Amino acid sequence: MSQGTLVKRQSGHRARLSLSPAEVLKADGQAHAARTMWNLLHVWWRMMPKEKRTLANADAAMRQARVDMDFLAVLPAQAAQAVLKTYFQAWKNCWDGRADAPNFKGRLRTVMSVDVPQARDLNITRVHRRWGMANIPKVGRVRFRWTKDLPVGKRADTENRITGARLVKDALGWHITFRVQTSEAQPEPHQGPEVGIDVGVTVPIALSDGETYEHGEWLTDKEKTRLLHLEQRAARRKRHRKPGEPTSRRLHHTYDQIAGLRAKAKRRAVDWQHQMTTDIARTYGTAVVEALTITNMVKSARGTMEEPGRNVAQKSGLNRSISGEAWGRTVVRRAKRVKPAAAW
Repeated sequence: MSQGTLVKRQSGHRARLSLSPAEVLKADGQAHAARTMWNLLHVWWRMMPKEKRTLANADAAMRQARVDMDFLAVLPAQAAQAVLKTYFQAWKNCWDGRADAPNFKGRLRTVMSVDVPQARDLNITRVHRRWGMANIPKVGRVRFRWTKDLPVGKRADTENRITGARLVKDALGWHITFRVQTSEAQPEPHQGPEVGIDVGVTVPIALSDGETYEHGEWLTDKEKTRLLHLEQRAARRKRHRKPGEPTSRRLHHTYDQIAGLRAKAKRRAVDWQHQMTTDIARTYGTAVVEALTITNMVKSARGTMEEPGRNVAQKSGLNRSISGEAWGRTVVRRAKRVKPAAAW
Protein backbone atom coordinates (compact mmCIF):
# COMPACT_ATOMS: atom_id res chain seq x y z
CA MET A 1 0.00 0.00 0.00
CA SER A 2 1.55 3.31 -1.02
CA GLN A 3 1.98 6.24 1.29
CA GLY A 4 -0.94 8.64 1.42
CA THR A 5 -3.49 5.93 0.72
CA LEU A 6 -6.70 6.35 2.68
CA VAL A 7 -7.53 3.52 5.07
CA LYS A 8 -10.68 2.89 7.05
CA ARG A 9 -10.40 2.99 10.82
CA GLN A 10 -12.95 1.64 13.28
CA SER A 11 -12.88 3.21 16.74
CA GLY A 12 -15.10 3.88 19.70
CA HIS A 13 -15.82 7.05 21.61
CA ARG A 14 -17.33 6.90 25.08
CA ALA A 15 -19.32 9.82 26.47
CA ARG A 16 -21.14 10.33 29.73
CA LEU A 17 -24.94 10.60 29.59
CA SER A 18 -27.01 13.05 31.59
CA LEU A 19 -30.26 11.22 32.33
CA SER A 20 -33.21 12.15 34.49
CA PRO A 21 -34.40 9.63 37.11
CA ALA A 22 -37.22 8.55 34.80
CA GLU A 23 -34.80 8.04 31.91
CA VAL A 24 -32.47 6.03 34.16
CA LEU A 25 -35.37 3.70 35.02
CA LYS A 26 -36.14 3.24 31.31
CA ALA A 27 -32.50 2.46 30.50
CA ASP A 28 -32.28 0.06 33.44
CA GLY A 29 -35.44 -1.70 32.27
CA GLN A 30 -34.02 -2.16 28.78
CA ALA A 31 -30.73 -3.53 30.16
CA HIS A 32 -32.54 -6.05 32.38
CA ALA A 33 -34.74 -7.06 29.44
CA ALA A 34 -31.64 -7.58 27.25
CA ARG A 35 -30.04 -9.74 29.95
CA THR A 36 -33.26 -11.76 30.30
CA MET A 37 -33.42 -12.19 26.52
CA TRP A 38 -29.88 -13.59 26.54
CA ASN A 39 -30.78 -16.07 29.29
CA LEU A 40 -33.93 -17.17 27.46
CA LEU A 41 -31.89 -17.73 24.31
CA HIS A 42 -29.44 -19.82 26.29
CA VAL A 43 -32.29 -21.94 27.70
CA TRP A 44 -33.72 -22.36 24.20
CA TRP A 45 -30.30 -23.39 22.87
CA ARG A 46 -29.84 -26.08 25.52
CA MET A 47 -33.33 -27.47 24.93
CA MET A 48 -33.24 -27.62 21.13
CA PRO A 49 -31.64 -30.51 19.16
CA LYS A 50 -28.50 -29.56 17.28
CA GLU A 51 -30.19 -29.61 13.89
CA LYS A 52 -32.76 -27.01 15.04
CA ARG A 53 -30.26 -24.54 16.51
CA THR A 54 -30.50 -22.10 13.62
CA LEU A 55 -30.66 -18.34 13.53
CA ALA A 56 -34.13 -18.42 11.93
CA ASN A 57 -35.55 -20.70 14.64
CA ALA A 58 -33.97 -18.62 17.39
CA ASP A 59 -35.41 -15.44 15.88
CA ALA A 60 -38.90 -16.98 15.78
CA ALA A 61 -38.59 -18.10 19.42
CA MET A 62 -37.40 -14.65 20.46
CA ARG A 63 -40.29 -12.91 18.72
CA GLN A 64 -42.77 -15.24 20.42
CA ALA A 65 -41.16 -14.56 23.80
CA ARG A 66 -41.58 -10.80 23.26
CA VAL A 67 -45.29 -11.42 22.65
CA ASP A 68 -45.77 -13.73 25.65
CA MET A 69 -43.75 -11.67 28.16
CA ASP A 70 -44.84 -8.05 28.36
CA PHE A 71 -41.73 -6.81 30.21
CA LEU A 72 -39.54 -7.80 27.25
CA ALA A 73 -41.39 -5.26 25.09
CA VAL A 74 -39.47 -2.39 26.73
CA LEU A 75 -36.44 -3.55 24.73
CA PRO A 76 -36.47 -2.09 21.19
CA ALA A 77 -36.71 -4.65 18.41
CA GLN A 78 -33.31 -3.66 16.98
CA ALA A 79 -31.68 -4.11 20.38
CA ALA A 80 -33.28 -7.55 20.72
CA GLN A 81 -31.89 -8.52 17.32
CA ALA A 82 -28.46 -7.35 18.50
CA VAL A 83 -28.72 -9.68 21.51
CA LEU A 84 -29.53 -12.57 19.17
CA LYS A 85 -26.57 -11.83 16.87
CA THR A 86 -24.21 -11.40 19.83
CA TYR A 87 -25.30 -14.74 21.29
CA PHE A 88 -24.65 -16.62 18.05
CA GLN A 89 -21.31 -14.81 17.63
CA ALA A 90 -20.36 -15.96 21.14
CA TRP A 91 -20.84 -19.58 20.06
CA LYS A 92 -18.76 -18.98 16.91
CA ASN A 93 -15.97 -17.54 19.04
CA CYS A 94 -16.18 -20.63 21.25
CA TRP A 95 -16.01 -23.03 18.31
CA ASP A 96 -13.01 -21.14 16.90
CA GLY A 97 -11.21 -21.42 20.23
CA ARG A 98 -11.20 -17.67 20.93
CA ALA A 99 -13.46 -17.76 24.00
CA ASP A 100 -15.26 -20.01 26.44
CA ALA A 101 -18.81 -21.22 25.82
CA PRO A 102 -21.48 -18.60 26.61
CA ASN A 103 -23.37 -19.00 29.86
CA PHE A 104 -26.21 -17.41 31.81
CA LYS A 105 -25.86 -13.76 32.77
CA GLY A 106 -26.40 -13.01 36.46
CA ARG A 107 -28.22 -9.91 37.63
CA LEU A 108 -25.42 -8.62 39.87
CA ARG A 109 -22.25 -9.70 38.08
CA THR A 110 -23.24 -8.66 34.54
CA VAL A 111 -22.48 -5.26 33.05
CA MET A 112 -25.75 -3.57 32.14
CA SER A 113 -25.76 -2.61 28.45
CA VAL A 114 -28.12 -2.00 25.54
CA ASP A 115 -27.22 -1.88 21.84
CA VAL A 116 -28.39 0.78 19.40
CA PRO A 117 -27.27 -0.93 16.18
CA GLN A 118 -28.71 1.56 13.68
CA ALA A 119 -27.04 4.97 13.59
CA ARG A 120 -30.04 6.64 11.92
CA ASP A 121 -31.99 6.23 15.16
CA LEU A 122 -29.51 8.39 17.08
CA ASN A 123 -29.98 11.72 15.24
CA ILE A 124 -26.94 13.24 16.94
CA THR A 125 -26.66 17.03 17.19
CA ARG A 126 -24.30 19.34 19.03
CA VAL A 127 -26.03 21.76 21.41
CA HIS A 128 -22.99 23.83 22.36
CA ARG A 129 -19.33 23.39 23.27
CA ARG A 130 -19.86 20.98 26.17
CA TRP A 131 -23.02 19.04 25.34
CA GLY A 132 -24.56 17.07 22.52
CA MET A 133 -27.92 15.34 22.18
CA ALA A 134 -28.98 11.97 20.79
CA ASN A 135 -32.13 9.91 20.48
CA ILE A 136 -32.24 6.67 22.44
CA PRO A 137 -35.07 4.33 21.30
CA LYS A 138 -37.83 4.11 23.92
CA VAL A 139 -35.88 6.44 26.25
CA GLY A 140 -36.09 9.76 24.45
CA ARG A 141 -33.87 12.68 23.57
CA VAL A 142 -30.92 12.71 26.00
CA ARG A 143 -27.81 14.81 26.54
CA PHE A 144 -24.24 13.56 26.54
CA ARG A 145 -20.87 15.18 27.20
CA TRP A 146 -19.29 16.44 23.98
CA THR A 147 -15.56 15.85 24.46
CA LYS A 148 -14.59 14.90 20.89
CA ASP A 149 -15.64 16.05 17.45
CA LEU A 150 -17.86 13.39 15.89
CA PRO A 151 -18.63 12.89 12.18
CA VAL A 152 -22.23 14.10 12.30
CA GLY A 153 -24.25 16.53 10.23
CA LYS A 154 -22.30 18.08 7.36
CA ARG A 155 -19.12 16.32 8.49
CA ALA A 156 -20.64 12.87 7.93
CA ASP A 157 -20.36 10.94 4.67
CA THR A 158 -20.05 7.34 3.53
CA GLU A 159 -16.43 7.17 4.72
CA ASN A 160 -16.71 9.17 7.95
CA ARG A 161 -19.77 8.38 10.00
CA ILE A 162 -21.19 6.84 13.15
CA THR A 163 -22.34 3.28 12.55
CA GLY A 164 -24.08 2.60 15.88
CA ALA A 165 -23.80 2.92 19.62
CA ARG A 166 -24.10 1.03 22.87
CA LEU A 167 -25.36 2.15 26.28
CA VAL A 168 -23.23 0.93 29.18
CA LYS A 169 -23.74 1.45 32.90
CA ASP A 170 -20.91 1.49 35.44
CA ALA A 171 -20.32 2.94 38.89
CA LEU A 172 -20.57 6.49 37.49
CA GLY A 173 -23.91 5.91 35.77
CA TRP A 174 -24.94 5.50 32.15
CA HIS A 175 -22.52 6.15 29.26
CA ILE A 176 -22.92 5.94 25.51
CA THR A 177 -20.20 4.45 23.31
CA PHE A 178 -20.35 5.49 19.67
CA ARG A 179 -18.96 3.21 16.96
CA VAL A 180 -17.09 5.58 14.67
CA GLN A 181 -15.82 4.84 11.16
CA THR A 182 -13.29 7.26 9.70
CA SER A 183 -11.11 7.39 6.62
CA GLU A 184 -7.56 8.52 7.31
CA ALA A 185 -4.30 8.71 5.43
CA GLN A 186 -1.98 5.83 6.22
CA PRO A 187 0.84 7.17 8.40
CA GLU A 188 4.44 6.95 7.34
CA PRO A 189 6.68 4.32 8.96
CA HIS A 190 7.98 5.38 12.36
CA GLN A 191 11.72 6.08 12.22
CA GLY A 192 12.33 5.95 15.97
CA PRO A 193 14.75 3.57 17.72
CA GLU A 194 14.01 0.07 18.98
CA VAL A 195 13.34 -0.61 22.66
CA GLY A 196 12.53 -3.51 24.95
CA ILE A 197 9.91 -3.17 27.68
CA ASP A 198 9.92 -4.90 31.05
CA VAL A 199 6.90 -4.74 33.36
CA GLY A 200 7.03 -5.07 37.13
CA VAL A 201 5.40 -4.18 40.43
CA THR A 202 7.94 -1.88 42.12
CA VAL A 203 8.79 -0.22 38.78
CA PRO A 204 5.71 -0.58 36.55
CA ILE A 205 7.46 0.05 33.21
CA ALA A 206 11.22 -0.17 32.57
CA LEU A 207 12.72 0.31 29.10
CA SER A 208 15.92 -1.23 27.83
CA ASP A 209 17.52 2.22 27.39
CA GLY A 210 17.16 2.97 31.11
CA GLU A 211 13.96 5.00 30.92
CA THR A 212 11.30 4.16 33.52
CA TYR A 213 7.65 5.06 33.99
CA GLU A 214 6.31 5.13 37.53
CA HIS A 215 3.14 6.27 39.25
CA GLY A 216 1.90 6.92 42.74
CA GLU A 217 -1.10 5.47 44.56
CA TRP A 218 -4.33 5.62 42.62
CA LEU A 219 -6.22 6.81 45.73
CA THR A 220 -5.16 9.46 48.21
CA ASP A 221 -4.72 8.59 51.89
CA LYS A 222 -8.08 10.19 52.67
CA GLU A 223 -9.79 8.19 49.92
CA LYS A 224 -8.16 4.93 51.05
CA THR A 225 -9.33 5.58 54.61
CA ARG A 226 -12.81 6.26 53.30
CA LEU A 227 -12.75 3.05 51.24
CA LEU A 228 -11.66 0.98 54.26
CA HIS A 229 -14.41 2.54 56.37
CA LEU A 230 -17.04 1.72 53.73
CA GLU A 231 -15.82 -1.87 53.35
CA GLN A 232 -15.99 -2.37 57.12
CA ARG A 233 -19.49 -0.87 57.20
CA ALA A 234 -20.62 -3.19 54.41
CA ALA A 235 -19.17 -6.21 56.23
CA ARG A 236 -21.05 -5.30 59.43
CA ARG A 237 -24.35 -4.78 57.65
CA LYS A 238 -23.91 -7.99 55.70
CA ARG A 239 -23.09 -9.92 58.88
CA HIS A 240 -26.31 -8.79 60.56
CA ARG A 241 -28.46 -9.77 57.60
CA LYS A 242 -30.36 -13.00 58.16
CA PRO A 243 -30.05 -15.88 55.65
CA GLY A 244 -32.49 -15.39 52.78
CA GLU A 245 -33.25 -11.79 53.76
CA PRO A 246 -33.03 -9.34 50.83
CA THR A 247 -30.24 -6.80 50.79
CA SER A 248 -31.25 -3.56 52.45
CA ARG A 249 -31.19 -0.22 50.66
CA ARG A 250 -28.51 1.02 53.04
CA LEU A 251 -26.24 -1.89 52.13
CA HIS A 252 -26.88 -1.27 48.43
CA HIS A 253 -25.97 2.39 48.96
CA THR A 254 -22.73 1.37 50.68
CA TYR A 255 -21.89 -0.97 47.81
CA ASP A 256 -22.47 1.90 45.36
CA GLN A 257 -20.10 4.16 47.32
CA ILE A 258 -17.41 1.45 47.31
CA ALA A 259 -17.86 0.93 43.58
CA GLY A 260 -17.55 4.68 43.01
CA LEU A 261 -14.19 4.90 44.78
CA ARG A 262 -12.85 1.84 42.95
CA ALA A 263 -14.03 3.28 39.65
CA LYS A 264 -12.17 6.50 40.46
CA ALA A 265 -8.96 4.53 41.04
CA LYS A 266 -9.43 2.68 37.75
CA ARG A 267 -10.00 5.91 35.81
CA ARG A 268 -6.76 7.32 37.15
CA ALA A 269 -4.88 4.12 36.27
CA VAL A 270 -6.29 4.09 32.73
CA ASP A 271 -5.44 7.77 32.28
CA TRP A 272 -1.81 7.10 33.30
CA GLN A 273 -1.65 4.15 30.91
CA HIS A 274 -2.99 6.31 28.06
CA GLN A 275 -0.34 8.97 28.63
CA MET A 276 2.50 6.49 29.10
CA THR A 277 1.69 4.36 26.04
CA THR A 278 1.21 7.44 23.86
CA ASP A 279 4.65 8.72 24.87
CA ILE A 280 6.26 5.36 24.04
CA ALA A 281 4.49 5.12 20.66
CA ARG A 282 5.64 8.61 19.70
CA THR A 283 9.26 8.06 20.78
CA TYR A 284 10.09 4.54 19.54
CA GLY A 285 9.58 2.84 16.21
CA THR A 286 9.76 -0.76 17.45
CA ALA A 287 8.91 -1.99 20.94
CA VAL A 288 9.17 -5.55 22.23
CA VAL A 289 7.34 -6.66 25.38
CA GLU A 290 8.35 -9.67 27.45
CA ALA A 291 5.98 -12.61 27.13
CA LEU A 292 4.29 -13.22 30.48
CA THR A 293 1.60 -15.73 31.38
CA ILE A 294 -0.21 -13.44 33.80
CA THR A 295 -2.94 -16.00 34.57
CA ASN A 296 -0.38 -18.41 35.99
CA MET A 297 1.44 -15.65 37.87
CA VAL A 298 -1.63 -14.68 39.90
CA LYS A 299 -2.70 -18.19 40.88
CA SER A 300 -3.34 -18.75 44.55
CA ALA A 301 -0.73 -20.48 46.73
CA ARG A 302 -3.35 -21.92 49.07
CA GLY A 303 -2.86 -25.50 47.92
CA THR A 304 -5.06 -28.36 49.09
CA MET A 305 -5.95 -30.02 52.38
CA GLU A 306 -3.39 -32.76 51.72
CA GLU A 307 -0.69 -30.34 50.54
CA PRO A 308 -1.30 -26.85 51.98
CA GLY A 309 0.60 -23.98 50.43
CA ARG A 310 3.22 -21.74 52.01
CA ASN A 311 3.27 -17.96 52.45
CA VAL A 312 -0.34 -17.75 51.28
CA ALA A 313 -0.91 -14.22 52.61
CA GLN A 314 2.27 -12.89 51.00
CA LYS A 315 1.37 -14.49 47.67
CA SER A 316 -2.13 -13.01 47.87
CA GLY A 317 -0.63 -9.56 48.35
CA LEU A 318 1.64 -10.07 45.34
CA ASN A 319 -1.33 -11.24 43.25
CA ARG A 320 -3.25 -8.08 44.17
CA SER A 321 -0.27 -5.92 43.19
CA ILE A 322 0.07 -7.67 39.83
CA SER A 323 -3.64 -7.36 39.13
CA GLY A 324 -3.56 -3.70 40.14
CA GLU A 325 -0.88 -2.92 37.57
CA ALA A 326 -3.03 -4.40 34.77
CA TRP A 327 -0.09 -5.44 32.59
CA GLY A 328 -2.33 -6.93 29.93
CA ARG A 329 -4.28 -3.68 29.56
CA THR A 330 -1.02 -1.75 29.28
CA VAL A 331 0.17 -3.95 26.42
CA VAL A 332 -3.16 -3.53 24.62
CA ARG A 333 -2.91 0.26 24.97
CA ARG A 334 0.57 0.21 23.47
CA ALA A 335 -0.55 -2.00 20.60
CA LYS A 336 -3.36 0.43 19.72
CA ARG A 337 -1.01 3.40 19.65
CA VAL A 338 1.94 1.86 17.88
CA LYS A 339 2.66 2.85 14.28
CA PRO A 340 2.08 0.26 11.52
CA ALA A 341 5.81 -0.21 10.99
CA ALA A 342 6.46 -1.18 14.62
CA ALA A 343 6.60 -4.81 15.72
CA TRP A 344 5.44 -6.24 19.04
